[in-house]
Amino acid sequence: MGLIEFPFVLAGPIVRRVERGQVFIWVATSRRTEIEAALYEVETVSNHPSDVYHLMETKTETTSVRAGKQLYIHLINVTPTHGCFPKETLIGYNLHFVRASGTRTDDLQSLHYLSPDHQHTIVYGNLKYPAFLIRSGDSQSHIFYGSCRKLHGDGQDTLALADHILEKDYENICSRPDALFLMGDQIYADDVADPLILAISTISRELIGHKEPLSKLDARLGQEPYSTALTQMNGRQFIMEHIAQFTSSQAQNHLIELGEFAAMYLLSWNPELWSAIQKHQLLPSFEEAEEQQLIHFSFPNTVLYQKEHKLERQKLKDRYLEQQEALITFQESLTRVRRLLANIPTYMIFDDHDITDDWNLSAEWKMSVNNAPLGKHVVANGLCAYWLFQGWGNEPDTFDDDFLTTMTNYLKRLRKGVTHRKYYENWRELLWEFTSWHYIAPTHPKAVFLDTRTMRDYDTSPKPLKFGQIIKESEGCPQLVNETGWSLITAKLENSGWKKESPLIVVSATPVYGMGLIESFLHDYVYPVQVLGVKVQTSFDFEAWKYNGKGFTEFLRHTSNWAPLPLIILSGDVHYASAVTATVTFANEKTLPIYQFTSSPFKNMSFTGIWGLLMKMVIAINAFSRKRDDIYRTCTPDYTITHTNPAADNTPYLWKDQLRYQFIDKGSIIATSNNLGLVSIKGEQIQNSLLKK
Repeated sequence: MGLIEFPFVLAGPIVRRVERGQVFIWVATSRRTEIEAALYEVETVSNHPSDVYHLMETKTETTSVRAGKQLYIHLINVTPTHGCFPKETLIGYNLHFVRASGTRTDDLQSLHYLSPDHQHTIVYGNLKYPAFLIRSGDSQSHIFYGSCRKLHGDGQDTLALADHILEKDYENICSRPDALFLMGDQIYADDVADPLILAISTISRELIGHKEPLSKLDARLGQEPYSTALTQMNGRQFIMEHIAQFTSSQAQNHLIELGEFAAMYLLSWNPELWSAIQKHQLLPSFEEAEEQQLIHFSFPNTVLYQKEHKLERQKLKDRYLEQQEALITFQESLTRVRRLLANIPTYMIFDDHDITDDWNLSAEWKMSVNNAPLGKHVVANGLCAYWLFQGWGNEPDTFDDDFLTTMTNYLKRLRKGVTHRKYYENWRELLWEFTSWHYIAPTHPKAVFLDTRTMRDYDTSPKPLKFGQIIKESEGCPQLVNETGWSLITAKLENSGWKKESPLIVVSATPVYGMGLIESFLHDYVYPVQVLGVKVQTSFDFEAWKYNGKGFTEFLRHTSNWAPLPLIILSGDVHYASAVTATVTFANEKTLPIYQFTSSPFKNMSFTGIWGLLMKMVIAINAFSRKRDDIYRTCTPDYTITHTNPAADNTPYLWKDQLRYQFIDKGSIIATSNNLGLVSIKGEQIQNSLLKK
């Protein structure tokens, strides 16, 4: 037995990809097990005290990956023996776990997850089992969506609001939501709370079985002061900036090892793990952490630096206490989030914070990190963890036997503490070069999830940027999906069974249509200050679609060629919510109607400090005119996008659009507090709601 007594179920169950011909359920366990699933058609009978459960004839095929000494990831594929799973019907499920060569069998009931009065129940109301449903194409779909869930982010965790809605409508087939889209920043790998460092490092070591030999990547990591700083809170900023070549300004506790990424996912999804780390006293007070020498100080407590040390200590203590409070609010909603994920098909895609802030921001960033062994290793660890915890369940058939073999060959040696150059390099290069993170979700309507991080194209020619009387040259903003990416996603869409001139959802982590008044403020004031070397903390990167005219045009061209009617874009990332309608007209007079809905953040309100105050002032001053006026833009043949007067503009164009911001929150066109989106779609009828605490 290790230092931590882990619960048998480390996370899950989470309902993942759901189709009429197959259902995938994901679960993580701390011990080896075989898993069988039982599915039930739930029949509600009038004048009957309880529902009737009809056991379906199914076949279970479970694929398990041992990611560490006490970390097993299972993807359970359940298929009907005959025909298809029913539509518009609640489907309940139970999981049976056979452990220790068949000597012991548990199910969700014996693990206490099916008792309505148990604190960790994953069932609703009178239901016997967690349940989900499969929509038919002609019914109304209800889809939750959002992004940006930081454990110590400000405010309440609004993802839990989805559980409140399911709790109320769990038996109402017509109104019950049928899918959840998590659109990026499911974890914050770069921005990790100080109070969690001891817990994360301990969980990491216990899960995997060994510490990673980081000094073999860079000898400095085995030397002082780096070897000690790696183990302390607030100790990794210099390492991540100068050895890994990362650019996050919040990298004081950046995740590095695969076990650390795994620990962060488990803490994000399982309330029982919090009980375990509290039981083992892995959440020390600031004074306890200081006494155990777990805190890295830039200024030592010596006579020479006494004043500086005192100021630094107070700053770190204030931050620590603030983060402790935020973590408490997170834990309060975690039981609800776990139940939600067990009862609704969930589809996920990464954004930058799942790996690191600024991930693949520019060609220079990508090249620098690729040439830094530690940086390249951390990106590979982040992608490996993303696959294990998120990516695998989105479209399992994408990950073939060769992929699984490469993963398991490396992970086997990692948990044994054995380094093997061949297996390590195969694993690392596969993750860096993989080109199929994008996928099609089998929802109604179908949803195209774009990979806007690893399929980028870069314009490396310098661009002049003026700030006052100073002109600096800066690399242009990236094209978020390159031509290869568009070809691959188009092929997947064509093979998915989706029909032209029917509704289509496109999920882009970054909004295609941003809020111009906010982006203009950032571009005119914040971006130039950053280019000049001044540290400015904002929640935005200058990589929106509109900052690369060619990339924006390629998005419109490819989606128009798909011929959706209409195109519905769901986005997150930007830490505000908005809704936009647009009509795009191309030079050949073809038109493309677009609805875009943005929900962000779940838990990470970011309009704080002086820049947040200025941002709110800009919104207050400029937003009023956007409520009533349509906005007209034109893209010229050189990919320059400009605002125009439609009555007087005869400029040659590739496309032009007419857009309008919609009211979403008490007469406002923007919401900056934590929020959750809910879109309802039936044919061309679309209704968007914004949920907040």
